[in-house]
Amino acid sequence: MATFLYKIGRLAFRRRHFVALIWVALLTLAGVGAASAPAAGNSSFSIPGTEAQKAFDLLEQRFPGMSADGATARVVFKAPSGEKMTGKANKATVRATVKELRSGSEVTSVADPYTAHAVSRDGTVAYASVKYKVSGMELQDASRDALKAAAKDARDAGLTVEVGGDALTAAPETGSSEIIGIAVAAVVLVITFGSLLAAGFPLLTALIGVGIGVSTITALASALDLGTTTSTLASMIGLAVGIDYALFIVSRYRSELAEGREREEAAGRAVGTAGSAVVFAGLTVLIALVGLSVVNIPMLTKMGVAAAGTVAIAVLIALTLIPALLGYAGRRIKPTGEKSRLLGGGRKAKAGNPGGHGKQPRPNMGTRWASFVVRRPVAVLLLGVIGLGAAAVPAASLELGLPDDGAQPTSTTQRRAYDLLSEGFGPGFNGPLMVVVDAKDSAHPKKAFTEVGDEIKGLKDVVTVTPAVPNKAGDTATITVIPNSKPSSTTTEDLVHAIRGKGADITSATDAKVLVTGSTAMNIDVSQRLNDALLPYLALVVGLAFLLLIVVFRSVLVPLKAALGFLLSVMAALGAVVAVFQWGWLSGLINVEQTGPVMSMMPIFMVGVVFGLAMDYEVFLVTRMREAYVHGEKPGQAVVTGFRHGARVVTAAAVIMIAVFSGFIGSSESMIKMIGFGLAVAVFFDAFVVRMAIVPAVLALLGRRAWWLPRWLDRALPNVDVEGEGLRTAEDRHTDPDGERELVRA
Repeated sequence: MATFLYKIGRLAFRRRHFVALIWVALLTLAGVGAASAPAAGNSSFSIPGTEAQKAFDLLEQRFPGMSADGATARVVFKAPSGEKMTGKANKATVRATVKELRSGSEVTSVADPYTAHAVSRDGTVAYASVKYKVSGMELQDASRDALKAAAKDARDAGLTVEVGGDALTAAPETGSSEIIGIAVAAVVLVITFGSLLAAGFPLLTALIGVGIGVSTITALASALDLGTTTSTLASMIGLAVGIDYALFIVSRYRSELAEGREREEAAGRAVGTAGSAVVFAGLTVLIALVGLSVVNIPMLTKMGVAAAGTVAIAVLIALTLIPALLGYAGRRIKPTGEKSRLLGGGRKAKAGNPGGHGKQPRPNMGTRWASFVVRRPVAVLLLGVIGLGAAAVPAASLELGLPDDGAQPTSTTQRRAYDLLSEGFGPGFNGPLMVVVDAKDSAHPKKAFTEVGDEIKGLKDVVTVTPAVPNKAGDTATITVIPNSKPSSTTTEDLVHAIRGKGADITSATDAKVLVTGSTAMNIDVSQRLNDALLPYLALVVGLAFLLLIVVFRSVLVPLKAALGFLLSVMAALGAVVAVFQWGWLSGLINVEQTGPVMSMMPIFMVGVVFGLAMDYEVFLVTRMREAYVHGEKPGQAVVTGFRHGARVVTAAAVIMIAVFSGFIGSSESMIKMIGFGLAVAVFFDAFVVRMAIVPAVLALLGRRAWWLPRWLDRALPNVDVEGEGLRTAEDRHTDPDGERELVRA
């Protein structure tokens, strides 16, 4: 592989005009496609195989035109202090609002609070339920604008009016902190390279890659039913890995220049060596993201595949556009150790051949740190493992759920509507359960409907059970159940399971089937699906990546150590997420207004993304160590050599990735905020504790055994040559045409 990538690097360096033109054309084509594509809202949400989804599908068949999964809105009214919603003027205002809402083209029904008994007992709060033909993901902006306008008119009349429900689902806002993250990345790159030009290349190519990826997602959004969260995730991950991959290749290029190689040769060797690491690191990320499809949640599958496509683009750009840009830069890119004139240039590299004259250069920070770890591996290993173990303790209290309007910031109308309904009708009113009774095979459908209602009334945590509403055929009915607790509570989850448990007894007695659905039940089913898929997903992703890393490192223990280190870092990161988002520790620092259960998809999502990113650092750092080892250095010395060449760059890459992910903590969407925080913390733990401390300590303790591989497996594995042995052989032949020199392998 190294030889093939070496040729690509040299070709891109020589044919830089052609390569640059191709990428500019692709960016333009994607941009035109995005601009001309039909607008698409958030993707539709379905969970095949769950009881809640089966109930929705049944309602579509038995209640044609009902739009069971259609968007809903609750326009909540509160009377001024000292007044009642039953007052003449207030009643007139509400009915005028109801009339205005009914005029919407996508509206199927609007319930008048005074005929639907939707006024609180104390008369201060009332609400109008609005039902739409399409889901909240598919609702047109005009319908949302009409809903907001109707609420505004009622406010102008003197009432307090807030709107809740999924009809106001909107695109998340990431805020200015995302830009701050990119700015931090730029500063770190300048410090790392000592050159504005060299620092600009990773940023430029990452933005081009994200531009192509996100524009392509936008262009295909309508056709493939992709939502705004999909593009946000793709930009988050694509930007982080795009900067990192380019950073490693530019850094290796400067190292090759410092060894005295010509620029085209240096570009080829940089792509052949660091580029090989980029390819395998990218493959681990792709495996992790595409593997999300095993969860069998279409939205999550689309998010993973779209993000994987952006990562693939980042890899291709690093292998082709970076060497092309290096060709354009020429001598303005300095060897390692030299700075540009703008940053105090003219200072020659300290790193070089040790045989030079003058004072021996002082070892860099990576060398000094690795030397310390090699001397004290047990102490460093124990400190790292105990520290991560302590951080992971809160994960034992992990509670999973999906956020509802109660998790929204108090500045939003959805959250204020949620609070008003809780105040007027109780917390369970925000999460009603819809019970669907399928009595098609029952001899006495009406009796079955009544029996189901009576059974539910006898359950704990039930406030209200409405009479059954049958369809025209009389074989199916819906019953609305109002719990006593809020939608995201474990008590409500227990009630859903209790109703389903009673349904089994009813089926055996009456041949009628009982299904529980609604947004609350759907959230519970999604959480269960994600929990059930976590272990199979973990086995698939870690197993495939383990096999891939065996090929890369030609070792069994190094990939095993990499996987165990990842588990430590991801558990510690989950502990931090629980501490902040569930327990509320330091939540004010990142504007978490409402604590509660951790988002259900967070563990499985962190496993996928963090594993891929963690393997980036493993591949980039340990390949340098293996390269030194196979060229004759002792195991401890190889660890120090790997850190001397790679620690500074890996540190910079980690800081950049943390900055990029932290930028998404400013999002108005709780899901994006939690993902940004979790990934930033996970990268910190994995890069600075696992890869920088635990990995060298374990390798120092294992010694030569770290690189052990059974002979039969060594013969069976393909030789991918990540260390660039083929490049050394080719260079020797080029230098000595007679072929008298031979490469001495360790």
